[in-house]
Amino acid sequence: MRFSRLYPILDAGCFPDAASLFAAADELSASGVTLLQYRNKSGNARQMLDHARELKRRIGSRVKLIMNDRADLCVAAEVDGLHVGQDDLSPDAARRIIGPDRVLGVSTHNPEQLAAADQAPADYLAIGPVFATTSKANPDPLVGLEGVRRARTLTRKTLVAIGGITRANARSVIDAGADSVAVISDLIRDPRKSAEEFLRILG
Repeated sequence: MRFSRLYPILDAGCFPDAASLFAAADELSASGVTLLQYRNKSGNARQMLDHARELKRRIGSRVKLIMNDRADLCVAAEVDGLHVGQDDLSPDAARRIIGPDRVLGVSTHNPEQLAAADQAPADYLAIGPVFATTSKANPDPLVGLEGVRRARTLTRKTLVAIGGITRANARSVIDAGADSVAVISDLIRDPRKSAEEFLRILG
């Protein structure tokens, strides 16, 4: 599958309240991105379901909304896809829950995980962290640009790089072989303007 070179992740923990989360989604949607992930590591299921439904209502059909971790909420909120990590549901189990038509992505952190995920029913594979990141309490070891290059040789699926990616280094990640870059921190301040800059840089 092909999608935007910029893959914004809206992490609820980065916003003081739901209103600011929704406002950021509005701005990102207006910037021209076509994919958005909703991530909430601390909310309860009811809050996450409400957030996902409201995000989907706001961004409409132009932007695909991906739910992080929760296959059940992905289905309940009727969003477009699911992203799972190494400690979440297996890709096979996730695919059974979300059905054949939703987008499924899998996080990987080394060549072994990536090679395994390449055999799974996933649409895209994420590799990282590429650079040092502050968005995870216990990040996996850095893979660097060399890890992105290696990952590119191991899969023909869409490859998304994640971890510490900013406007200053995003182009180097695409040049190393990634199809898309997932970004959290460098989109929080002035999301629309930041996303538009990313899209210009990524070409």
